Amino acid sequence: MSQAPFQLSEIAARTDIALAEVFREERTKWASLDPAVDVPLADLEAFVEGGGKRLRPAYVHWGFVTGGGDPESDVQLAGCTAVELLQAFALVHDDVMDGSPTRRGHPTVWAKFIDRHRAGDWQGEDRRFGEAAAILVGDIAIVMADRQLTGTPREVRDIWDALRTELNMGQYLDVIGTATGEITAQGARLIMQHKTAGYTIVRPLQIGAALAGRADLSDSLAAHGMPLGIAFQLRDDMLGAFGDSEKTGKPVGDDLREGKPTVLLAHAREAASPAQLQILDRVGRHDLSDDDVGAIQQVMVDTGAVDASERETNELLGDAISAIESLPDHNGSQEALRALADFVVERET
Repeated sequence: MSQAPFQLSEIAARTDIALAEVFREERTKWASLDPAVDVPLADLEAFVEGGGKRLRPAYVHWGFVTGGGDPESDVQLAGCTAVELLQAFALVHDDVMDGSPTRRGHPTVWAKFIDRHRAGDWQGEDRRFGEAAAILVGDIAIVMADRQLTGTPREVRDIWDALRTELNMGQYLDVIGTATGEITAQGARLIMQHKTAGYTIVRPLQIGAALAGRADLSDSLAAHGMPLGIAFQLRDDMLGAFGDSEKTGKPVGDDLREGKPTVLLAHAREAASPAQLQILDRVGRHDLSDDDVGAIQQVMVDTGAVDASERETNELLGDAISAIESLPDHNGSQEALRALADFVVERET
């Protein structure tokens, strides 16, 4: 596994401290009103603490430094905590939509609430309750995320508003693509641009720069962040289809069972023979056996889809790294962006 560079780990540690303070204040406030409402907050805090690479906070920080902000400042931490809470919102809701019982090797929020319902022998449907409670936990997360940016400049809020809208539109395209099974490379790329590239890299960089008073760097940051974000998702798709469950925290081939609309799958379908298409038609079945997953993986290899994805990932990484040269270099910001780019593409989780 590629070790996280210090340019990521240092801001991750600072973000964790800031998030802990956010949750301390929030839980103190609500527990005094009714201990029952501390349960969803405790679940949300555990979810945020329980893993994640803190990529988005790192990009907020280095966008801030690229814009001339003091790297030792705490100004950018509002953006760092906001994007990490937004990530929690997205993932908690995503697990409900996908029906995923585990994430990072632990029960998902909705699964934990189902267990509480059953243990308490409560009324109504346990799954309906679990999903409803998890949706509310995600809603709490996005409200908390919004509050982190209260009082920030209008330029920051405009980028934040665009980010939240793009994320939800990209998620809808993902949901409908999974439901219909109509997977094209073009459609998958549209999802990548909105749900992943903008959300993970481009917008966090732009928020950081705007916090430093350099919203004018938005286009130059996008020239770096968009190809890198697409490369990030191509790598994620590969991990979703071939990743080691002990490293990813999810079953092998989980994306294949969910029928995720990926460029990898689209390329395989486009190049597949009739016999291979019959195998790929199994994608999206939740009862896929390990042998089924292995057969689908083999088709992806044999059709050249895997090689094509790897080539595109490397080309996009090259484009992203080249674009760094047009950005200001403050306090090692260009070196940091290069290190983060390499980590994003080489990661195994």
